[in-house]
Amino acid sequence: MSTLFSFELLKTCKQSGARLGMLHTPHGDIPTPIYMPVGTQASVKAMTSREMHEIGTEILLANTYHLHLRPGESVIKKAGGLHRFMDWDKPILTDSGGFQVFSLAELNKISEEGVCFRSHLDGTALTMTPESAMQIQEDLGADIIMAFDVCSPYLCDHETAQANLHRTHRWAKRCKDAHTREDQALFGIVQGAFHKDLRQESAQTLSDMDFIGYGIGGLSVGEPKDMMYDMLDVTTPLLPRDKPRYLMGVGTADCLLEGVLRGVDMFDCVLATRVARNGTVLTRQGRMVIRNAEYAEDFRPIDDTCDCYACRHHSRAYIRHLIKVGEITGARLCSIHNLRYLLRLMEEIREAIKEDRLLDYKKEFYEKYDMNGAFNRGGDES
Repeated sequence: MSTLFSFELLKTCKQSGARLGMLHTPHGDIPTPIYMPVGTQASVKAMTSREMHEIGTEILLANTYHLHLRPGESVIKKAGGLHRFMDWDKPILTDSGGFQVFSLAELNKISEEGVCFRSHLDGTALTMTPESAMQIQEDLGADIIMAFDVCSPYLCDHETAQANLHRTHRWAKRCKDAHTREDQALFGIVQGAFHKDLRQESAQTLSDMDFIGYGIGGLSVGEPKDMMYDMLDVTTPLLPRDKPRYLMGVGTADCLLEGVLRGVDMFDCVLATRVARNGTVLTRQGRMVIRNAEYAEDFRPIDDTCDCYACRHHSRAYIRHLIKVGEITGARLCSIHNLRYLLRLMEEIREAIKEDRLLDYKKEFYEKYDMNGAFNRGGDES
């Protein structure tokens, strides 16, 4: 591991085995387990950097694919990198763009060299390779960067998933060879679709390659949650105990808790801000569609136990009014609340691990949480 990065496993919960850690980076220390808000285009939608500080954010994400298209990594490099460009002085993680290349772009050709595709914006022909993904991310200047991988779709057959897996491993080596910046931590990404043997093979192969940390990709792409948990059960035990583990694209409260219980340290998802813009807020009881008529004269806060700005200053009725009349402040208040809810959830989870009572916390959580209000993945805020 680079001398600029280190991961401390501070303790494991005696009750559950969940991990409490600290990831040290050039832009600050990240307590784990952690939820990471997504700023796809160098901005968490509807939020300023100051507000992200105020709600307790420790690390943000940005998206390589989208920033490569607009404004271009050369512009951001001239600005002094993402931290200066977006006025954020804490850690940043950039993904490789692989998920977007395979899900958003109109694909032309996947080869050993990389992926030729057309921009979802204007149809421009583009190419992404492991080497170019590294160069773009080095120019962006995030603290943590991700290897370029092949993300297999849900219900992918074993033969196809295996071929994608082996290409992911070859590309991971090329990413390591191309990576030059010591002030950036490169994470490999475990793939294997929904085949346990392939997940195990990928975890072992990438562990042997000795990355600073490990992403777990290709999950929360439409599968039942129990299937995702099964894949985590066979994957995380094979990853190095002394390296951080990042479950990519997962951000519902129940999935965060279940992921922590299975040894995951880092999570991200756009769900919190995406549903906020439609007038849906996240609470201890599950989702609340605050735009519904039942809240028209409800003068309580969204959640009277929440310490966010929206809950301290405004009522459900007021926020519903803003959403109904199309005022952007309504979406902003819902976004502030949803992000703070997930960040606060992780604070509580870390405290429960510290006090060896995470299974008790889980029991209390599910006594209140309405599973019918659960969501699944959102890939980015395009």
